[in-house]
Amino acid sequence: MLWIEKYRPAGFEEIIGQERVVQHLKSFASARSLPHLIISGPHGTGKSVAVECVARELYGENWAGNCTVIHASDLFLLGKKYLEDDERYAHIYRKDESMINNFKHIIRWYASLRPLDAPFKMVVIDDASALTRDAQSSLRRTMERYSQTCRFVFCTTHPAALIPAIASRCIPFFFGPIAPELAQAHLRAILDKERPDGCCNDDEIDLIVQASGGDLRKSVMLLQVASESGVPFDLAKAGESEVTMIAAAIYLAIASGDGVSANRRIESLMIEYGLSAGEVLAELRKVLKREYNDPRVASALADTDYLIGHCNNEYIQLNAFAARLMDEVFR
Repeated sequence: MLWIEKYRPAGFEEIIGQERVVQHLKSFASARSLPHLIISGPHGTGKSVAVECVARELYGENWAGNCTVIHASDLFLLGKKYLEDDERYAHIYRKDESMINNFKHIIRWYASLRPLDAPFKMVVIDDASALTRDAQSSLRRTMERYSQTCRFVFCTTHPAALIPAIASRCIPFFFGPIAPELAQAHLRAILDKERPDGCCNDDEIDLIVQASGGDLRKSVMLLQVASESGVPFDLAKAGESEVTMIAAAIYLAIASGDGVSANRRIESLMIEYGLSAGEVLAELRKVLKREYNDPRVASALADTDYLIGHCNNEYIQLNAFAARLMDEVFR
C-alpha cells in the first residue's frame, strides 16, 4: 500500500503545519456555516484533505453525498471524452452542445440538488486555475443564484488565475509549504512504524525533505522509494520530474539565443502543467543550483520573483526574465 494513502490525514488534528488555517476551517464546521472559499497553496500541503475534513465535520456519514468534487483540469484538458467516460456525468452530458455549455449545465445541476439533512451542500472545484474565463463568469451567476443551498470551494495552486468576480465572493486561505523540521519529524514517525530497523538515516531524511521543497506528499513518496528499493538511492534521479527537465530545457534555449523556444516552454509549464509563475521560478531555481552557478541568474530570479507579486500579467514577467538572461548572461 502506498504510504501517502496509508498516512493520509483522517481528521483536522492530523494535518501538519497549517494550524491557523485549520483553526478557521474547524470553526466554520463547528458553526455549520461555510462561506465560499478559495484554498490555495503549493502541492502536497494539505488543501484537498482539509476540504474533505470540513465535509466530514459538516455532514457526518452523508459527507460524500453532500460534497461534489469536480476536477477542472481533467474536464477542460480531455473535454467531451472525459464527460463521456465518467459515469457521474453520463445522465447529464449533452453531446450536441459545446464544452462550456456542458460545464455550465453540470455546475447548475449539482448546485441545484437538494442537500441531504443539511442546509447547504459543497461543490469543490479542484485545480480551479484550469477554468477558462468564460467558465468562471458562468460560475459567478451560479454562485449568486444558489448561494442559499450551495457553497463553492476552489482549490488551486495558482489563485491569480481566478477572475476578480470569483475572488471577491470567496474567503481566501493559503496553505504554506511544510516547514522542514515538521516534515522530518513526520517522516521519522512513519519510519518508526514501517521500518524500525532504521533504513534511512537523518542525513538521508534531510535530503529528501530539502528535495521536496515543502511538499509533504512528495517527501513521503520519496521516503517509501528509498526504504523499499533495495538499492542505493539516487535522490537526484528519483526527485527529477518532467517539469524539472522542461526547466532545464528553458535554460538551454536561452543559452542558445532561442527566445521563442524558451518562452514557449515557459508558457507550456503554466498552461499545460498548471504551474503558477512562482512554481515555474522554483523549478528554474532547482536547475540553477545544479547546473548554473552564476550570481547574475540568481539575481534575475530574485527580481522576477518580486515583480510577480506586484504585477497583473505573470507571462510578461517570465518572458522578460528570459530576455534578461539572454542579454546579460548568455549573450
